[in-house]
Amino acid sequence: MRQCEIAGWGTDLAERVVTFGDQTRYRIADGVTQLDMLAAAAGRALDKAGLAPEDIDCVIGAVAGDLQPIPCTAALVWERIAPRASVAAFDVNSTCTSFVTAVDVASRYLADGEYQRILIISGDVASRFLNPDQPESNELFSDAAAAVVLTRGQDPERGVLTSLQRTWAEHAHDTEIRGGGSLLPPHDYARHDRADYQFDMDGRRALRNMVRVLPEFFDTFFARLDAQAGLGLADVDLVVPHQASRALGLAMHRIGVPAEQYVDWVSEAGNMVSASVPFVLARCLDSGRVQRGDVVVLCGTAAGLTANALALRL
Repeated sequence: MRQCEIAGWGTDLAERVVTFGDQTRYRIADGVTQLDMLAAAAGRALDKAGLAPEDIDCVIGAVAGDLQPIPCTAALVWERIAPRASVAAFDVNSTCTSFVTAVDVASRYLADGEYQRILIISGDVASRFLNPDQPESNELFSDAAAAVVLTRGQDPERGVLTSLQRTWAEHAHDTEIRGGGSLLPPHDYARHDRADYQFDMDGRRALRNMVRVLPEFFDTFFARLDAQAGLGLADVDLVVPHQASRALGLAMHRIGVPAEQYVDWVSEAGNMVSASVPFVLARCLDSGRVQRGDVVVLCGTAAGLTANALALRL
């Protein structure tokens, strides 16, 4: 057990509504930025926790698409919130599961006593990277942000029970944005295919590879949960998966999670990239679907190909 507690949480959802058949998506409005959304979610999380910015000693940015290459997103958000407050600020990036990775990292810092109160900020504006000529991905994403405050807490029974992350790099190019880094730098944009700077996904191949690796991954994860906490899937109150696509139900069925045990908001909001897991978790906390003492599993797949899972007693 890595003792920690969620002291506060906040979300921000883009206001412009777009529909594709029975699917609802949210897209950022003109004049609003990813930084605006991240800062808004962070402010709400701090308010919910009853903390001032000066009470935070570490900020972790957990986004898939950075605000800019340098400096880190965490520093830029903190500049907006409390530029003179001293914190450690850095980013982690496992694309869509960045929040799960950040909770894993933060819980270890808290357990070691390195920090006492950590703010995690997640959120992406996928609409800025979409290729309108690729309907499969163009109709999938929503723009959103979410943040949580993790503290050391006082209850030794609350915290991270176990976690597992694996990457199968042979599938690294199933979903990607090739341009914008050192391989295809921005100053060469005019010489490259514009599509290199937009999100590109081979959905069929990504789904096939995901379905192939997930059963063994989750067998290992639940075996670890049993060994470290004496718990199995039946003891989990709610599974909060990344809202990757309409194949979410297929993926959950493949690993043996019944429909009543997980949240599927794909039709209502789509894929919110790094915000998916914390956004859904925050809404479940707001509604009372999960509460103190419940065991939740935060999980998902991401570009890489990466799978990520973390069990948390709230």
